[in-house]
Amino acid sequence: MTTVLAVIPARGGSKGVPGKNLAAVGGLPLVARAVRACTGSSLVTDVVVSTDDPAIADAALAAGAALGAAGRVHCVERPAGIAGDTATSESAVLHAMDAYEATHGRTVDVVLLVQCTSPFLTHEDIDRVASAVAKDGADTAVAVAPFHAFVWRRSPGAGASARAADGGGRGVNHDKSHRPRRQDRPEDFLETGAAYAMDARGLRVHGHRFFGRTALVETDPARVLEIDDPHDLARARALAPLLDPAAVPTHADVDAVVLDFDGTQTDDRVLVDSDGRELVAVHRGDGLGIAALRRAGLKLLILSTEQNPVVAARARKLNLPVLHGIDRKDAALKRWCEENEVAPERVLYAGNDVNDLPCFGMVGWPVAVASAHDSVRAAARAVTTSPGGAGAIREIAAWLLGPTLSTPTPSTPTR
Repeated sequence: MTTVLAVIPARGGSKGVPGKNLAAVGGLPLVARAVRACTGSSLVTDVVVSTDDPAIADAALAAGAALGAAGRVHCVERPAGIAGDTATSESAVLHAMDAYEATHGRTVDVVLLVQCTSPFLTHEDIDRVASAVAKDGADTAVAVAPFHAFVWRRSPGAGASARAADGGGRGVNHDKSHRPRRQDRPEDFLETGAAYAMDARGLRVHGHRFFGRTALVETDPARVLEIDDPHDLARARALAPLLDPAAVPTHADVDAVVLDFDGTQTDDRVLVDSDGRELVAVHRGDGLGIAALRRAGLKLLILSTEQNPVVAARARKLNLPVLHGIDRKDAALKRWCEENEVAPERVLYAGNDVNDLPCFGMVGWPVAVASAHDSVRAAARAVTTSPGGAGAIREIAAWLLGPTLSTPTPSTPTR
């Protein structure tokens, strides 16, 4: 059997985006997204995350456990000597290979370098890059995307302020006196930075990722994005709802459901009478869904920032425990998980506004209601089609409990 090892270098330090490898895109830390892509591959035997940060190691192992691939995902401590800004990715790969072979007693045949900074890498991409070396005989392989732009470079001596009239720019992949049509130009490819494959023995000999025959493995240009600065991270979060495969949790994924109140179980409006009493509107279908979740044995909690009698009254009506008047919802959620012996990665948290984001970063299934703030929708792993206060909780219950709670398709009335 060919041993294909995927190595994910994930340092704790990052100057451009502090804590980058733990930043969430589509509700998952970047390191967890890389783990998911690798474990989804049909060719990858094992995954090793090379890191100097215990929090990254915890996130990687939790992702492996959540994906049912706990035995295939390993972490190795990256020595300080190869964890600095100037350390090469190849040094981390070689160290991870040595650690894996020493621990598991298996020789690595093909090794992959997979970067956390490419959040939209798919397991199909991993399969194709690995296959180029493991099956098709290439020595190395790299993920690339078709590239059709004209590339310019400043001429030597031309500073950043050089103007076109100064002749400061020169064509790199074209003659600036002749601009052929795209179909008449040689085909160029952009290295995506997402995934590389190498014959393991060849990597040990040459010490770098490109040697021998290098296969170019084309990927979808729409999915090419490398996160190097905060603007890249913001773009990735905005694109995640469009590029990530639609996925919702099932009962097998979740042990507990924690619900925000205002804007999640209500439409976020408050009616105030002349005596200052507040009234909100809730959805009866949400109550039905919550009752079904309770019968299914899931642990439930209402967690709200507001100290409001209406929150307590609704909790009593639903027969749910409630924590309200909470300044630090994430701290309260952490304590509740510990007291109830619930693993955070097995928690679904439903929210709608920015004060829910710290909780989103803790749980395995952060869910935004359809009416949530844009930043909350971008950080969510799943988004309901129903707005808060209009059946969003019932919709979540239907995800978890299946057809018995699914809304039937309306039939055409007969005359």
